[in-house]
Amino acid sequence: MQQTERQTRWRMILGSQAADSINISLSGDALAIDQCLEALYGDRDGKGQKGGLQSSAPNVARWLGDIRQYFPSSVVRVMQQDAIERLNLRQMLLEPELLETVEADIHLVATLISLKNVIPSRTKDTARQVVAKVVAELLKRLQQPMQQAVTGALNRSVRNLRPRFKEIDWHRTIRANLKNYLPEYKTVIPEKLIGFGRKRSSLRDVVLCIDQSGSMAPSVVYSSIFAAVMASIPALSTKMVVFDTAIVDLTEELHDDPVDLLFGLQLGGGTDINRAIGYCQGLITRPDDTVFILISDLYEGGNAQSMLKRVAALVASGVQVIALLALSDEGAPFYDHDMAAKFASLGIPTFACTPDQFPDLMAHALTKQDMNSWAAKEGLVLSRKN
Repeated sequence: MQQTERQTRWRMILGSQAADSINISLSGDALAIDQCLEALYGDRDGKGQKGGLQSSAPNVARWLGDIRQYFPSSVVRVMQQDAIERLNLRQMLLEPELLETVEADIHLVATLISLKNVIPSRTKDTARQVVAKVVAELLKRLQQPMQQAVTGALNRSVRNLRPRFKEIDWHRTIRANLKNYLPEYKTVIPEKLIGFGRKRSSLRDVVLCIDQSGSMAPSVVYSSIFAAVMASIPALSTKMVVFDTAIVDLTEELHDDPVDLLFGLQLGGGTDINRAIGYCQGLITRPDDTVFILISDLYEGGNAQSMLKRVAALVASGVQVIALLALSDEGAPFYDHDMAAKFASLGIPTFACTPDQFPDLMAHALTKQDMNSWAAKEGLVLSRKN
């Protein structure tokens, strides 16, 4: 007998404890919705223990995003309020003193940003201070490596190896040819001429297209910080677009306080990668000088075939396209393996990396090096052709 929608709804209302007795199974979105409800309202092990997220900050952050994907905004607000009551978040959010003592990390930042609309007013300033503290620590760790890697790559990319006489950088040229010094003539034979770099307002364009869905929360936070750092480098033109089923262009906010940038995010929700890539296509004016980085688990809720056609068109136009399945400390991301393989078959490097690896990734991308070779050398998990 075919399972009806009414039976499915009753199964979700009754919860997992009733699954065996009523012999109704769930799959797809219905199963995902049931898991969201079970985590918040479930009675685990029949012992009256409510909820299923207490032990893991990453799970809380992911759950907060998932409910936005499967429920309307009015229901999301109710569930968030219930989560504060039931998932040991109430005391943390109601007591600024306690929040100050919590060990802050990237997952707590994601949780606070996700809950920003329901955080009590007396705690909002403290929540912002906690986020600012984590951002400051991340900038201290990541800003200098990022700036050095990108600036070095750009300097190498504009070095003029076929200069006219007036363009020769004699200091660099002499250093590069010291091995050709002829003592009897007291001179250097300049086999290799090095010229001054050609000055342009921006040498490379970078477009970051970032998936805001629930599982991507840490990646969004790290990506935003890196985008702000790159936006401070004059020789680089950086654009940042975040998306779920809607698209928000945050390029103009990149020069603001990174904390303001983060609190402008809306973590979680559905996913329309195709639409986001279509928007980003309109931002690209110099394909040969553009690095386009899609940061997503590739679970597409929109038109998958159209998405593949769009990224193929970007590659064909000369854009360097990279698909980052995650930008996080955890590695081993959740992602659509089939779609990742399809991206790889288009010649698009497709892998995950850590924040500490990202500056080197950008340096190699900006100098148009083989990203698959770089990823293999770094020991990253690659999605290759089948």
